Amino acid sequence: KAPIKDCFVSAPGKAILHGEHAVVHGKVALAVSLNLRTYLRLKATATGKVCMNLPNIDTFLCWDLSELKQLREELKCLDPELLRRLREFVGVTNGKLDTCNMATLAFLHIYLSVFGSGELPSLTVSVWSELPTGAGLGSSAAYTVCLAAALLCASGAIPIPLKEWDHTARWCQEDLELINSWAFQGEMIIHGNPSGVDNAVGTWGGMLRFLAGKIIPLSRVPLLRILLTNTKVPRSTKVLVARVKDRINKFPSVLPPVLDSVDAISCTCEKVLSEMTSEPITGEHYNILEELIDINQHHLNVMGVGHPALDTLCRVTLTRGLHSKLTGAGGGGCGITLLRPETDSSVVQSTVQDLTDCGFDCWETSIGGPGVQQHSRLSVKDEVLDVLNQY
Repeated sequence: KAPIKDCFVSAPGKAILHGEHAVVHGKVALAVSLNLRTYLRLKATATGKVCMNLPNIDTFLCWDLSELKQLREELKCLDPELLRRLREFVGVTNGKLDTCNMATLAFLHIYLSVFGSGELPSLTVSVWSELPTGAGLGSSAAYTVCLAAALLCASGAIPIPLKEWDHTARWCQEDLELINSWAFQGEMIIHGNPSGVDNAVGTWGGMLRFLAGKIIPLSRVPLLRILLTNTKVPRSTKVLVARVKDRINKFPSVLPPVLDSVDAISCTCEKVLSEMTSEPITGEHYNILEELIDINQHHLNVMGVGHPALDTLCRVTLTRGLHSKLTGAGGGGCGITLLRPETDSSVVQSTVQDLTDCGFDCWETSIGGPGVQQHSRLSVKDEVLDVLNQY
């Protein structure tokens, strides 16, 4: 196969539509792709170096091929010894990994493993993301999915899907499964024991049903407009999961019915979204989706994972007739607000301004879009291309 000279790929972030925390207790969760994407450019070079550029976190790193070849000889499989050696190589032996360290370790592992015993190419990888890091929106998974797709293409393990006349193209199911498996390995390096949901959303896009460890992509989902709001309140997923568990143990006859109700909300939402792809979309469809959002947000408060900042988000948007809920672990973090097709742009702009005045970051975007895809240069947004072209 002809080697790749210049390749652009992107992958979406993710949000949890319904089922936060209930999924830990054997209930259904619905995860959806966000139309906020991570873009990666892989460019072949003749420098004898491998370079990685991450402008979101002001990071530019380069390695000589000779030192990477030597490192590859020492690394045979993904185990604690491999991770220890990779940490030593990037200069991290103690302490918690920061975003740069995690991104570097994931890149080196996938790069060295995908090319196996073959020739290691010199190349430059540049990544730019529209997703905030550490906000529970799947930014690390979008990154590892992009890495996996681009490096697998560069190695010849999967074909280049983009034809000369295409603007964007996607891979076949078998190739997507390979991309997903390598992205999951990258996620393991970053998170230790991930669920696999984030990288699956980044790979397949749309909406996924997650139940008892099984991830099922749903074949068709409508594209829904939303506001995504980051309250910028830091939170610990581990602490919040423990809080829900403690509350269940404290109130064993009260909390389990709440989890059952959240499960029913997820299933009802899935049914409504399926109807919206097979019959004309009506106002009643949106009425039900809004009511489910309100009910679920109250349930999440009952579970103990609400926060005053999230209450403010819900109150501010409701004054504009819009319905919101937290997404992810709660305790701060992010929330989503459903926008109807007829919602006027002036209402959206006023709401965004109100939320910004609260100190939040807010984006108008959509959910349910495509997973990882390859782009022609013409299909990459100008502002993204400007960043990726700098290196």
